[in-house]
Amino acid sequence: MAEKPTHTKLFLPGPIEVVPEILAEMARPMIGHRSEGYRDLHRAVRSALQRLFGTANDVIIATSSATGVWESCARNGVKKGTLHLTNGNFSERWEETTRLCGKPLGTYKVEWGKAHRPAELKRHLETGKYDSVAIVHSETSTGVLNPLEELCAVARKFDDVLLFVDAVSSAATVPIEVDRLGIDVLVVSVQKGFAVPPGLAFFTLSKRALERSKSMEGRGYYFSWEVASKHSDKDETPATPPIPQLRALRRQLARIEEEGLDARWARHRAMAERVRGWARDRGFSIFAEEPFWTVGLTCIANARNADVAAMAKHCKERGMALDQGYGSLKGKTFRIAHMGDIQPSDVDALLKAIDEHLGGK
Repeated sequence: MAEKPTHTKLFLPGPIEVVPEILAEMARPMIGHRSEGYRDLHRAVRSALQRLFGTANDVIIATSSATGVWESCARNGVKKGTLHLTNGNFSERWEETTRLCGKPLGTYKVEWGKAHRPAELKRHLETGKYDSVAIVHSETSTGVLNPLEELCAVARKFDDVLLFVDAVSSAATVPIEVDRLGIDVLVVSVQKGFAVPPGLAFFTLSKRALERSKSMEGRGYYFSWEVASKHSDKDETPATPPIPQLRALRRQLARIEEEGLDARWARHRAMAERVRGWARDRGFSIFAEEPFWTVGLTCIANARNADVAAMAKHCKERGMALDQGYGSLKGKTFRIAHMGDIQPSDVDALLKAIDEHLGGK
């Protein structure tokens, strides 16, 4: 009998597998968060993130998850109303977050697995009901990659509309150029494409978004963009930051630059194409509509009615974890993440294990 694995490699859509080099960064001795050493760390992370996302806007380190940044968008950036583009669980949860903040909103909703269309976004914004729009670039629950460039081009035509973009499962897997796209707030967390342990998020903040926040009532302290910006100017955060995760992110950003962005994008595309081809060859299909497929993960429709729970158990016994489908899609789909530091050889090993369970094709 094969020896039981001592570690389960994560092919989940977050948290994703973390390499030992990154974990080691988190074990270093602690420093004070108001020290010069911390300010150096903060400054290095901000600068590297600005380069990665092609922006001169500030990058705010959030002492919360990305969900907290969603809430900050509602509290700092919404007066007239937000138009939420929903097509899966996480875009719907962002909509609910805005609603629970007591902010006016509207919804451009499409079926799970479908992508949003620029012409329909334009129609909604032309009503004049909204001063902000919230887009989830990569809907993690369904594997849909919305056409961000085209949607941003539409939003930019409305001068009074702030553009909020969730890039939680697309950042560091595909290029996102914040300033060229006109994104006011890009929301990111580190446990997916960055392959850093969870507990840290950040967001880019445009000057016009910051100016709007200054006139907003009820924005509080913890999620106040004005408060965060003043501290960011000093390379600090208002509340105590997760220093170990920031150290891990600093090292990961250096590793990303060492790999080279073109090589990184190509590696992620190759792994995505490998998984999609395998799925079709085995009688499955891709849940998201073509060609709107996210790159860091694949949501596979269980077209051959396989026992997904048994398949996941088989893989786990061999030291690999895959996702059995999100929420109402559990068993009807399964998701394979291929992002961060996952390599093509890792993907091949997982697919081989699934094939063992399926008995070939």
